[in-house]
Amino acid sequence: MVQPLDYLKETASQTAGPYVHIGLISKQAGFDIFETNFTNIMADETTRGERIIIEGRVIDGTGTPVRDALIEIWQANADGRYHHELDRQKRGEIDEDFRGWGRTGTDFDTAIYRFETIKPGAVSGRGGTEMAPHINFWIVARGINIGLNTRMYFADEQDANANATATDPVLNLIEQQERRKTLIAERDESGSVPVYRFDIILQGENETVFFDI
Repeated sequence: MVQPLDYLKETASQTAGPYVHIGLISKQAGFDIFETNFTNIMADETTRGERIIIEGRVIDGTGTPVRDALIEIWQANADGRYHHELDRQKRGEIDEDFRGWGRTGTDFDTAIYRFETIKPGAVSGRGGTEMAPHINFWIVARGINIGLNTRMYFADEQDANANATATDPVLNLIEQQERRKTLIAERDESGSVPVYRFDIILQGENETVFFDI
C-alpha cells in the first residue's frame, strides 16, 4: 500500500562530492569526456577592459586548505553590464566577447584556485543604487550541504567601496565594519598581469561573509 506523502520521511541531505569534479570540471579531474569544457579563462585579447587574475585558497575551520572545492564566479563586464537578458540597465554595452561566467576547482596539489578575467565596472542596483565593482562567488565542496554565496570587492576601488556602503544593498547587509574586510581582495602588480588575492575562510576567525540568496 502506498502511503500518503505526509508519512514519508525526509531524504537525508548530502554534501557536494567527492565526485562533483567528474560531473562539473571533469577535465581537471582527469576525465576529458566533454566536447566543450567550462574553464577558468573568461577573457582573451578581444575582451574589453583590464585583464586581471583572481586567485586564492579556500580554508576550512581548522585552517587547512580545501583541495577539492569547486568555485564558480559571475560578473559584469568592464562597462558594468551583465551578459544576460534580464540585465536591462542602460549603462554601457554588452561585450559579445565576454560571457562573464567561469568555473574551476582548487588545485589538488597547491589548493589554489585561479581565474583569468577582466576587472568589472560598477553595477546599477535596484532603484538606481550604485554598487561598487565586484565579483560574485559560489563555492561547493565535501562537507558543505548548500553552496555558499559571497562577493569579492577590490582594494584599489576605495572611493567606490566607500560610496557603496551608503547605497550598496549587499554591503549594507553587513552591520559590522570589520566583517566587510573579508570581502576585499588586495591587488598585486608584481607580475605582467595584476593579481587579486582572495582567500575564502569557511569557518572560524576572519570567516568570510556569506549571503543567503
